[in-house]
Amino acid sequence: MMVATDANARTTNAADKLGLNQALRCAFSGGAVMGFTTVGLGLFGLIILLAIMVNSDATDNEATQYVYAAENLASFGFGASSIALFARVAGGIYTKAADVGADLVGKVEAGIPEDDIRNPATIADNVGDNVGDVAGMGADLFESFVGSIVATITLAQGDVVLTALPFWISGIGVISCFIGYWFVSTKDDAGQKELLHALHMGIYVAGFLVVVGSAVICATMFEDREDEGWYIFGCIIIGLVTGVVIGEMTEYCTSYSYFPVQSIMKAGRTGPATVIIQGLGVGMISCVGPMLAIIAAILGCNALAGQYGIAIAAVGMLSTLSVTLATDAYGPIADNAGGIAEMTEDLEDRVRDTTDALDALGNTTAATGKGFAIGSAVMTSVALLAAFLDQAGVTVVNIGDPVVFAGILFGGMLPYLFAALTMLSVRKAAGAIIEEVRRQFATIPGIMEYKNEADHDTCVAICTAVSVEEMV
Repeated sequence: MMVATDANARTTNAADKLGLNQALRCAFSGGAVMGFTTVGLGLFGLIILLAIMVNSDATDNEATQYVYAAENLASFGFGASSIALFARVAGGIYTKAADVGADLVGKVEAGIPEDDIRNPATIADNVGDNVGDVAGMGADLFESFVGSIVATITLAQGDVVLTALPFWISGIGVISCFIGYWFVSTKDDAGQKELLHALHMGIYVAGFLVVVGSAVICATMFEDREDEGWYIFGCIIIGLVTGVVIGEMTEYCTSYSYFPVQSIMKAGRTGPATVIIQGLGVGMISCVGPMLAIIAAILGCNALAGQYGIAIAAVGMLSTLSVTLATDAYGPIADNAGGIAEMTEDLEDRVRDTTDALDALGNTTAATGKGFAIGSAVMTSVALLAAFLDQAGVTVVNIGDPVVFAGILFGGMLPYLFAALTMLSVRKAAGAIIEEVRRQFATIPGIMEYKNEADHDTCVAICTAVSVEEMV
């Protein structure tokens, strides 16, 4: 978050002095810090804990030690899951409350631009982007990344090669992403499609290098059981391709270069009600493609290498996380760069045009990142469930059992309850911001004439306090 905040102003400066390509590189570099930090800390924590728990001088044989270690590492995954919940919920309430409050009073009631310095909620809105989309998304994908590796080594059942494989794949992924990072660049007069292609280049190069690296690793590690090695390699490829496909499908449904978003725009000709109907329809139907891709991946991996295959596919999908998360964290940096260009008041319009192009790209990559996060979470959840059944010694779960079926119904209800509670929390937090902004416009003379500064600190404090309170 600190790096993202520093990168905001630097991206604005790059858009002013150096052009579109350097502004893109600056924002992407800021996002890459979250990508590489998330993967680095996940691998570091798991490897250190595994090394501590596997003691070559112990009386148990090596396979038994790895089984015990995998059981205990589940606690590391639980900790990651807990912090992801807190960061995602509090961050989400914060960013949406500030966004709604700033827009409703500033743009709608006062008639001033979105990021005008006269709006007391503008700074809170910019901070919210970093809280929700940098810290929140980073914590969310940290959980999926750690969970996929924990599930894989649990299902390895003490097999040293199968236990080591996810660490090697993830390590190759980091190196591949580092190389792919340098391929992200564009020309200074690029349109949205060229900008999207620039970010895709980083992901595609990293993905290709992971494929090559995984082939070498599987050929080397499974020298004595070659067939098994190539089946597992197939699972890694399936996971990697599924992640890319989910991203492409999400991008198609969220980029204004393509039909779905254009259809929502055209629905506006007949009023706001038809926009809402068309938007909900497009949003719901956009789930079909990613879900079919995930189902195909699960079935394919299960056929190749069973439950372990599904788990290693999740690791393969997340092997390019460093650069995928960088494209997501890039979004709020580009958004805030535009806000800074607006707030400084003395920059030329071309600067805001440049940051707006980057911001539009960021909205698409943010949606792509969320699709990738959910897709990887589904694969990881399947692997974790398989690991749980393996540890519990359960071979069959009877969904006809009334207790089991009642649990399925209860679990299916929870996301809707959770979504409703968070939306109500956003309404409450946004209401507090709206009242504060209205109060300042009414009681601080000269804000609209630039004679007095708005009190931005109070809005930030309200957002912080209400978001944490509502999270609890």
